[in-house]
Amino acid sequence: MDHALHEVLEVQEMAAFKTNCLTKSKTMRVLVSDEKLKTIMEKDVEISTRQLGEFSDILSKAKQ
Repeated sequence: MDHALHEVLEVQEMAAFKTNCLTKSKTMRVLVSDEKLKTIMEKDVEISTRQLGEFSDILSKAKQ
């Protein structure tokens, strides 16, 4: 499937944002003492990692 340039750029922008979120969650969760918040942050790490994999797949297919 061919993607327009603006679509590829939007996926790259979302990937950059999710990378930022992932880095922040991974860094900050060691400083958190509240167990509920720590659980939420760990779930965010899992979801962000999966989403970044999906973005990577989309971008690699867009380059073909």
